[in-house]
Amino acid sequence: MAGKEIEDPGSYFSSVLVAAAKLPGVRIHREAYLRKALSHHCSEEQIKQAIEETPAAAGISLDILEKAANDSIKYETAKVSAASAAAGLPGLLFLPATVPADLAQYMGHMLRIAQKLAYLYSWPDLFSGDGDDIDDATAGVLTLFVGVMFGTHSATTAIGKVSEEMSKHVAKKLPEKALTKGVIYPLVKKIAGHLGKEITKQTFARAVSKAVPVVGAVVSGGLTFATFRPMAKKLKNHLSELAMTKPTLRVEDVEVVQDHKPSTADYDEQSDGDDTASR
Repeated sequence: MAGKEIEDPGSYFSSVLVAAAKLPGVRIHREAYLRKALSHHCSEEQIKQAIEETPAAAGISLDILEKAANDSIKYETAKVSAASAAAGLPGLLFLPATVPADLAQYMGHMLRIAQKLAYLYSWPDLFSGDGDDIDDATAGVLTLFVGVMFGTHSATTAIGKVSEEMSKHVAKKLPEKALTKGVIYPLVKKIAGHLGKEITKQTFARAVSKAVPVVGAVVSGGLTFATFRPMAKKLKNHLSELAMTKPTLRVEDVEVVQDHKPSTADYDEQSDGDDTASR
């Protein structure tokens, strides 16, 4: 695929995103992640409220969220820097032939950090279903997150519009209509096309190196510490500035479980929540 133009770059990017989202270990369990990410910074009551509602509704300060976010970025950066196309996320051999393994692997790490940052900064569960399929609204918002990581201005604008829709209705889920049919949808399609072109110009690594100033070398099979970290920081910085992140927004109609007591399983290490906090 290197150096070749494809007929529909937007569709190609979407196929890469969907393939990466299906890899084992890519989808982050929101409850397990938030519990582990906040365990060193917040009370049990705050953690329960952050899970049942949002970190913003739990009154968790931006300073605490930034510490947890930086821990997650550090973890994912180390993981992607150490990975290679042959020995990274499991399941690479079962990818569609049209999606190179190194591309899907790196995209998988992008989706992991995007989910973690989203959950810290009060976005709803992006993968609430049990199946392998990814719905159009989730695909759309993940496309926007990746666009922000690439420094695409229209993606930052679109994410702002999505967050406004959610804040306006104190929503517990993504605004599906806006992302799949409404005013944001054309932006999603445009950004997907731009990203599709970028990842097929030469190699994925070289395309990303154009989005972030290269400080260190780019290794085969993914991006090094010097490229992944700044991209994740871009997304963190943008999400942290949105109004929905501020510790004043509450979800009014969430059902609170009064008598839930944490079980041992709540604290177990899970493959999709296995980073955070400096010991």
